Amino acid sequence: MTIPVFYSISDDYTKYAAVSLNSLVKHASVTNDYTVYFLNQDLTAKHKQDLHVIGTDNVHIKFYNIDDHVIAPIENRPENYLKADFFTMSIFYRLYIPDLFPQYDKAIYLDADTIINDDVAKLYSTNLGNNLFAACVDSSIQYVPKMITYIRDVLALKPQEYINSGVLLLNCQAFRKEHFVRQFNNLITKYHFDCIAPDQDYLNEICAGRIFYLDPKWDATPNENTEPLANPSIIHYNLFFKPWHFANVQYAQYFWDNARSTKFYAELKTEFEHYTDEQREQDKNKLDFMLSKEDKTINDPLNWAQVKKQGPITL
Repeated sequence: MTIPVFYSISDDYTKYAAVSLNSLVKHASVTNDYTVYFLNQDLTAKHKQDLHVIGTDNVHIKFYNIDDHVIAPIENRPENYLKADFFTMSIFYRLYIPDLFPQYDKAIYLDADTIINDDVAKLYSTNLGNNLFAACVDSSIQYVPKMITYIRDVLALKPQEYINSGVLLLNCQAFRKEHFVRQFNNLITKYHFDCIAPDQDYLNEICAGRIFYLDPKWDATPNENTEPLANPSIIHYNLFFKPWHFANVQYAQYFWDNARSTKFYAELKTEFEHYTDEQREQDKNKLDFMLSKEDKTINDPLNWAQVKKQGPITL
C-alpha cells in the first residue's frame, strides 16, 4: 500500500517545504511506502532537485505541474485573495487532488508551513466513513472575535466546527462521487463570494455536515491564548507569525530542529536575522487588515449567509 501525501507550493516557498518534507521523512516508518507529490506551476529544476534528494527508498518524491485549464475558473480577484492580502493560485490546488489522481481513494494534504512529528501513516489510517474529509477545527481563530463573527454571520457556519485546511485527509472517492470540483467551479464563478480564506471557506461550506473532526494534535497552530500541546503530531505555522520571521513563536523549536538538517538552514537563519522590526510590524498590520475584511463582508448582500437565506445555493 502506498500512502499519498500532497503539498502545493510556489517556487519561493521551497525552503520551508524542504523543512516540512525533512520532518515527514524522519518520522516515516520503514515498513510503509510513501509517495510525496509537490503540486506546482513554477518550480525550478534546481529546487525540484533540492526536494528530491530528501527522499528515501520508501519515501518517493514526485512533482506534478498544474495545467492552466484545470484552474481556469479561478480568477485573480480580491475575493479570492489569501488572508485578504494577495492572490496565490497554489492555495486552490488541494481542491483538485481527488480528480487529478483517480488512482487514490484517500490522500493526505499538507501545507508547506508544517512540521511533522509523527508517522503520517497514522493519520492516513483514519476511518472516514461517508465523510468527505478529515481535518482539525481551526484553533488559530477561536479567540479572535472578528473571525468568530465572520464565520457565524458571513458564512453562516458554527465557529466551533470551522476547520483549518492546512492538514487534510481527503476521501478522494467521495469527492469524485459528489462531483466536488464541479460544485466548487460553479460556485466560484457564479457567486464570487468575498472570502478571507478562499479554499478553506469553500471546503467548510460545500462539505458542511460531512467532515470528520481530528484530534487537535494533527494541526497544532501557534496560539498565544492557549498552552502548547505536549506532543503535537503536526505543527502548522498558520497566518503571519512564522518562526523564520518572529522570535518566541509557539512551537518554534520544532521548526529549527528540523531546519538544521537541511541545506537551507543557513539561508533560513539569515532570513530571520535580517527580517526587520519594520517588516514584523507590517506583518502585524496584515493581520489587522485581514480581520478588517469582516467589516465589509458582513454587510455584503451577496455574502454566503444572505444568499443561503434565500434558499439552497444553486449550482
